[in-house]
Amino acid sequence: MSEVMWMVDLLTTLAVIFITAGVFLIIANQFSLSPVPFFILAGILTGTVIDEASLLELAQWGIAFLVFVFGVGVRLDTVQTVFRDSEVTSAVQLSVMGAFGFLCATLLGFDTLNAVYFAIAAALSSTIVGAGLLQSEIRNNLVYGRLAQSMHLVQDILAIIFILVLSVGVFSSDAIAANLGYGVILLVGAVIIQRHIFGQLSRFAGNSQELMLMASISILICFLAAAEYVGISSVIGAFAAGLAIKADFTENPDMLNGIESIKDFFVAIFFVTLGALVSTPSLPVVSTAFVLVVLTAVLKPAVTLLTLLWEGYDTRTASLTSFGLDQVSEFTLIIAIQALIVGRITPTLFDAIILAAAATMITSAYTRRHDEQLYQSLLSGILGGSQSNKIDSQSHVDKTVREHVIIVGFGRQGRRIVNYCETHGHPYVVIENDPTLLGELESQCENYVFSDAMHQYTWEKARIQEARLVISTIDQGRVSSRILDRSDSADVILRSSDLSEAKSLLEKGALYVTVPDLLASGQLNEHVFQVITGSTDRERLRQEHLSELETLEDLGFDSVMKRSNTV
Repeated sequence: MSEVMWMVDLLTTLAVIFITAGVFLIIANQFSLSPVPFFILAGILTGTVIDEASLLELAQWGIAFLVFVFGVGVRLDTVQTVFRDSEVTSAVQLSVMGAFGFLCATLLGFDTLNAVYFAIAAALSSTIVGAGLLQSEIRNNLVYGRLAQSMHLVQDILAIIFILVLSVGVFSSDAIAANLGYGVILLVGAVIIQRHIFGQLSRFAGNSQELMLMASISILICFLAAAEYVGISSVIGAFAAGLAIKADFTENPDMLNGIESIKDFFVAIFFVTLGALVSTPSLPVVSTAFVLVVLTAVLKPAVTLLTLLWEGYDTRTASLTSFGLDQVSEFTLIIAIQALIVGRITPTLFDAIILAAAATMITSAYTRRHDEQLYQSLLSGILGGSQSNKIDSQSHVDKTVREHVIIVGFGRQGRRIVNYCETHGHPYVVIENDPTLLGELESQCENYVFSDAMHQYTWEKARIQEARLVISTIDQGRVSSRILDRSDSADVILRSSDLSEAKSLLEKGALYVTVPDLLASGQLNEHVFQVITGSTDRERLRQEHLSELETLEDLGFDSVMKRSNTV
């Protein structure tokens, strides 16, 4: 009978959560706003009718499944590169924030263990919010998107270690070693399954994506059961289960789409329960939360920004990366929930962490939406002037170059255009801001500017006034608009995955907009040759392309592209 009542209570709780969340989500969609703040607001409203025990249980399961999805997205073959990109910044940020957090907690009167919990809350950032808000930048391999993602990965792995250490029943070397050992066993088992077993499952399932989705969920259940059996956090089992699944979209697209759909379900649960856990705060809770918010939303981005500048990144990349790390981590919440259940964290600190997490996840959605404006208004004037000398020292452009092609981005497409220009003996200048490509620029390119395309001095250095053609391989509306603003005399070829945006760029003056799903590289090279040699009617080319995009948009091709890009 008690089990029946528990099931009824659970279903009632879920019904209240999703009905309330649905209403707030409609409001968010009407104004094209991030759903995160609205989910949290829905949770604050539902928290008045749902008991805390149910909320804590739902929050743990919601976080566990989201960690599973995060693990699915981790590509083990790129982890080494990821660490190389961000290991210094992550180490500096975690060390500085951990020290400041511990000091502030001590000054607020917390004991050593609670000061450790406070320091963890100040140091770690949210993958769900931070990386989630940067999905398009990560998908397009933009430098700041990749940096933010890699730093989140470093922090999440460290968070798993914290969970294993802090979730022991009694703090002793043997208990901690046992927990770490169990965690390592699960993770090693996950790697073995991914490399040697999951492929066999895929071949055995044939073309049945439903079987692959069921197999993935079965793997998750098995790892959760294993974690429960050995007495470690279910979050560790969920993360290991995610690692065990090989995320190959070309082989299992429907399986990954199914996992993404289930993720959306648990995202709503997580943020609504987070809001519901926010209680009417006392003065000590408010003051503690305020200090944590300042450390998380102000000091942490500042430390990240300064460290990235010291490593040689440009001001815009450093700024936009730091804006993706200005929130409390979901791993901090699971650590705090587990500590509350066993009585290791004070209610004041727990309530403060919940309040700070809700506040920073709301403010993070705002800073992401307005990151470019924040950078331009707050940081560009202060830090931008120091970039000229650095650009000069890391760039090489022949002062006599004229009638050249400016190529923005030295990725796969950029390299092909460089090879094309060199084959036909046409001068070019490459603009790139990824430090991992600086060595290749120096060895492979005659003329290059190592800087962000958003900086005005970048274009002066690239001799935009003498250029004949600008080709951008970057699929980002802000960069495309800035290029159009900078190129008064040169023709401009841009890139976009959105048909409506492509039409808009053509109407603003672009000669051509490459849409990756429509235009092969061979066709692009043909258009480049026509523009360079003057063998094409520029206005006719623009109008024909605009007509083509309008036709495809009328046929619904744009919606198909958007759905495929969300995976």
